[in-house]
Amino acid sequence: MRRTSTVVLWAIGCLLAGPGTAFADFIADSQGILNVRNFYFNNDYRDQPGPQGQSKLREWGNAFMLDLKSGYTDGALGFGLDALGTLGVRLDGGKGNHRGSSMFPDDSDGAAVHEFSRLGVTAKARLSNTELKVGTLLPKLPILISNDGRLLPQTFEGAMLTSKPLDSLTLVGGRLNKTTGRASTNDSGLAVAGGRRESNNFSFAGADYQFNKQLFLQYYHARLEDYYDQDFLGLVHTFPVTEGQTFKTDLRYFRTRAEGENDSAQGRAAGYTLSGYGDTPGRIDNDTWAAMFTYSAGGHSLMVGYQRVSSGSNFTQLNQASTGEGAAGASTYLPTDRFASSFLRAGEDTAFGMYSYNFVASGLPGLTASVGYYRGAQIKQSGAPDAQEWERDIIVDYIIQSGGFKGVGFGLRNAMLRSGVPSDGAQDQTRLVMSYTLALF
Repeated sequence: MRRTSTVVLWAIGCLLAGPGTAFADFIADSQGILNVRNFYFNNDYRDQPGPQGQSKLREWGNAFMLDLKSGYTDGALGFGLDALGTLGVRLDGGKGNHRGSSMFPDDSDGAAVHEFSRLGVTAKARLSNTELKVGTLLPKLPILISNDGRLLPQTFEGAMLTSKPLDSLTLVGGRLNKTTGRASTNDSGLAVAGGRRESNNFSFAGADYQFNKQLFLQYYHARLEDYYDQDFLGLVHTFPVTEGQTFKTDLRYFRTRAEGENDSAQGRAAGYTLSGYGDTPGRIDNDTWAAMFTYSAGGHSLMVGYQRVSSGSNFTQLNQASTGEGAAGASTYLPTDRFASSFLRAGEDTAFGMYSYNFVASGLPGLTASVGYYRGAQIKQSGAPDAQEWERDIIVDYIIQSGGFKGVGFGLRNAMLRSGVPSDGAQDQTRLVMSYTLALF
């Protein structure tokens, strides 16, 4: 709360420093949106007992997310203020159906709490084509993605600068020091999976370049102090085959190396360590590349791909699973970051494919469906043979197009995982989501 109060006071001071007429655009360009999400989550671990002894997780909740965004004060240098208030309410899933902090924080008796809420504030400033945001952030970058796979989204605290010196070029940079997990009201420091010591310095910079209508290029560098340095290169090319048909190529490469304490045996022993197999236990040393090819024609889309994770260590990005505070759950910019598995273990080779269909081509706008299959092999395990895993995903989405319920969305996610890695084993997962966005002003 101390950081949030500081941001609020700073923003108010900036606003009051200007003349009264400066508030015209600040108010006129303001937006208020209420997002409502009803989420049912069921995960059957197939007789693998959890911390409370149960092998099934079944929870149901409703989320209310109030997103307020101001405009900017008038003048060459404009100031603004955003706020994000969230509330999660448990509808079902008490003790016996709750396994760790997945959807809701843990209560004192090991059950899920009945409700939890947060308030995030972001001060912002804009000069020409450059914007600075300080406070609560939800980044969507190749080197960091805010996880939104449960009732409430994961948020981060820090500063981010975005500039567009050219229409085709976007530059991004920033520094983050805290995160609030998707099932928590308290923030925590930053770490990687298995890391028991927190870092408060994640810095990054990158560039997005739209070379032409067909070619999009990206480069990013990120550094989590005392854990890793990471470079990312990305290329997306869309080739128009004929009218209504395209062939898309998506290439991604990550190079991740140990930094600071993680690069020393003493530091890893002190808790700056990475979970999973590695040539040097706990040390981050990884190269991961992926290639996806998508052919689209009419409402049909067929994607095939391959991903290779080197054997030095697991692929890694920010993951606070070992820091507590309901911080479990993180996203990565890998095409294999799926519902039950992410296929990012040391040595893992993954072949995958997905078929999608947009029913607007059949006269049913708003309805889409897809089925995907992912198979990983050569997973390195300490003292055991290389393991394999596979996941099958089914996705169905529908948004009502007209009438009194226009804009209400329904989603089904069903995943089946079978893994030779003991910590994953077998899982059958189902998610049902109903969502609606209401513009308040």
